[in-house]
Amino acid sequence: MNERRPELLIPAGSLDVLKTAVRYGADAVYIGGEVFSLRAKAKNFSEEEMAEGIAYAHARGVRVFVTANILAHNDDLEEAREYFGRLKEIKPDALIISDPGLFTLAKEICPEIEIHISTQANNTNYETYRFWERLGAKRVVSARELSLKEIKQLREKIQPETEIETFVHGAMCISYSGRCLLSNFFTGRDANQGACTHPCRWKYTAKEADPFMDEEGNYRYAVEEEKRPGEYLPVYENERGSYIFNSKDLCMLEYIPELIDAGIDSFKIEGRMKTALYVATVARTYRKAIDDYLESEEKYRANMEWYKAEIAKCTYRQFSTGFFFGKPTEQNQIYDNNTYVNDYIYLGTIESLTGEKARIVQKNKFSVGDVIEIMKPNGENISVTVEKMMNEEGEAIESCPHSKQIVDLVLSTVPEEGDILRVKAE
Repeated sequence: MNERRPELLIPAGSLDVLKTAVRYGADAVYIGGEVFSLRAKAKNFSEEEMAEGIAYAHARGVRVFVTANILAHNDDLEEAREYFGRLKEIKPDALIISDPGLFTLAKEICPEIEIHISTQANNTNYETYRFWERLGAKRVVSARELSLKEIKQLREKIQPETEIETFVHGAMCISYSGRCLLSNFFTGRDANQGACTHPCRWKYTAKEADPFMDEEGNYRYAVEEEKRPGEYLPVYENERGSYIFNSKDLCMLEYIPELIDAGIDSFKIEGRMKTALYVATVARTYRKAIDDYLESEEKYRANMEWYKAEIAKCTYRQFSTGFFFGKPTEQNQIYDNNTYVNDYIYLGTIESLTGEKARIVQKNKFSVGDVIEIMKPNGENISVTVEKMMNEEGEAIESCPHSKQIVDLVLSTVPEEGDILRVKAE
């Protein structure tokens, strides 16, 4: 048996998703409030929801971290002081911070709360880790650009009690450690203040009438950016198409032993804007992979095809191993279109049970007679038939075409509260 147990850290963009993450295997969950978070477009948590989510998680032995990882300006500081004062009362387990000014305020106002240094702080070497540990940070999130070899060197050079957190799954940013100026340049929405418009995912169309040669002898094209009509921006185009900034997703399921051997304390999953189905699928799959390996490497290897099949049931862009085994080439980093692979459709989560009737808030349309799947936290997938369907007034209906419709279901197998319903995409 392998003794060292890493933390599985799961994202949540809403209270419902936090509860899903807890049920499906998270050791810890990270969330954002309505201010100072780098995912301003996520639903995010009100302070009341934060308190409820923290209480729910703590009752089940799960920790909660709150992001406050923007790069702050002068006008942010007084509001941040007040915000940290309110978080002191809510009592999250840690604050995730990248800005030294916000770090200073947090240490002053709520010194009893752990501070974790965000990947946005560009944590690429052991002296940076030593700098933050001397200031009192409990944990530092490694830059995505580090290899396993470099992370192992970090572990050898820093204090044993300083924790290393590393992204092991999810979307990769084409910019260095997420510090991107494109969104602000194109649209005025600052990625480093939480308002990224993801221009790395846009399609750029070369105007063949406007080629020119740069100083190094390479042909370039003027590209019209739809967000700013009439302005031309020079970019490189290549033979694979025009999604020239779009990166593949990270997936390290096949390398759990190497991650543990490198000395990583927390395996972080990206995705605070993802659905409950995505969070449940990734959390459950990594939970089983980690637990299987800790039991025996033979069991982990034997179940590899199950992990790979399950992780492919949530939306993704194609997978890579990022920078873990050295700097990636354009073939194993850049993704040549903007299409997600989406094999399963999220139907809803069982909110409550009354006898055999299961209530959900519907996410996508399905009908009486459909064969769907119950996805259970323990790894089981149970095919069931939808036998009956009623609306909120108790009237029999044949389908639920309206998003967020409250529906009572009778299935051929009675589910449990918290189970997720999904169906294979046609």
